Amino acid sequence: MVHPSSTCCKTSGDGMCACAAQAKCSCGKESALHCTCNKASTENATSGARCSCRSRPAGQCTCERAVTENHPVTGATCPCGKRGAESCTCEKVSAVESAAEHIETDFTSHSAHHTHHLHHGHK
Repeated sequence: MVHPSSTCCKTSGDGMCACAAQAKCSCGKESALHCTCNKASTENATSGARCSCRSRPAGQCTCERAVTENHPVTGATCPCGKRGAESCTCEKVSAVESAAEHIETDFTSHSAHHTHHLHHGHK
């Protein structure tokens, strides 16, 4: 699977998003979305616009893209105003998560094939 640059830093040999694995909780100890520190209640429930690795809120990225993602957006923005228009994640959150659930559940089912087609055919 090829991940668009707007939603993934780069892919590893197994096709998974490499930067999602790099993202850490703001406490710096656990993986993003798996915090165990006192910020767990807010950080493990990320919603809305996200960093391109999709594991952290937009503007609070902790993967290797932090240097380019954690700055104020200039120019055209997506509707939520948190990311550039060319890399909007605010309206895609539920669609991407739903598609990911189908892919992770069963690679051989018809729905996974349909979802795979959607990733390649639409932005």
